[in-house]
Amino acid sequence: MTDPKFALVASDTPEAAEALQRLQKRYGTGDPETAEVVVALGGDGLMLETLHRFLDRGLPIYGMNCGTVGFLMNQYHEDDLPERLAAAEQATLHPLRMEVERSNGETCDAIAINEVSLLREGRQAAKVGISIDGVQRMEELICDGVLVATPAGSTAYNLSAHGPIVPIGGQLLALTPISAFRPRRWRGALLPASAEVIFEVHEAAKRPVSATADFTEVRDVKRVRVREDKSVDLHLLFDPEHDLEERIIKEQFQP
Repeated sequence: MTDPKFALVASDTPEAAEALQRLQKRYGTGDPETAEVVVALGGDGLMLETLHRFLDRGLPIYGMNCGTVGFLMNQYHEDDLPERLAAAEQATLHPLRMEVERSNGETCDAIAINEVSLLREGRQAAKVGISIDGVQRMEELICDGVLVATPAGSTAYNLSAHGPIVPIGGQLLALTPISAFRPRRWRGALLPASAEVIFEVHEAAKRPVSATADFTEVRDVKRVRVREDKSVDLHLLFDPEHDLEERIIKEQFQP
């Protein structure tokens, strides 16, 4: 098996910038436009940015942790990088597509690799109705917000909001409330990956709500539709001993 051609990208932190210089000196400067693999140096934030950047090309992304958490990253080692890339195992994910109708009638859509989240814009709690596959499941959730997370995103904002960690192969989405007031004891739900979730914002003028798909925020929303977009493939590469499935299982036993 021949070693894949790769290009290096890095976050703007001093640690990542220094790592980029060392690796470029050792392995050369690959062109992202002709690369077969992109090596991302940074943390999970950079991985998210890199996946979005190369979304149209579908390039495999191999991350090396030069950040803080690095849940989606491999360990940083400078030796034998071409060999590591050739031996890496691939995990293929599908993002969420968010389709929004704003209060003024405008519409827009965006892709979310981690999650789609609705958040109150002002001092008053949001009031949101929730339908799943055309069936109203919650007439009104009074809350600071609510989100739908992919398995890859389930260890990010979703976990901070006390949502469940979802195995990569589980074909599930996490629907998680953010500071729910009524019903106070509702902790969310696990949905099949094929589910279509529709959020209806009640009293939108009085209680404005924003919707965010990763980096894309839309203000003053009225209705939000969320579904998995199987037409888009995201390819992440992991060292065999650090595969993503194992990390998700391991994360559930952290103190």
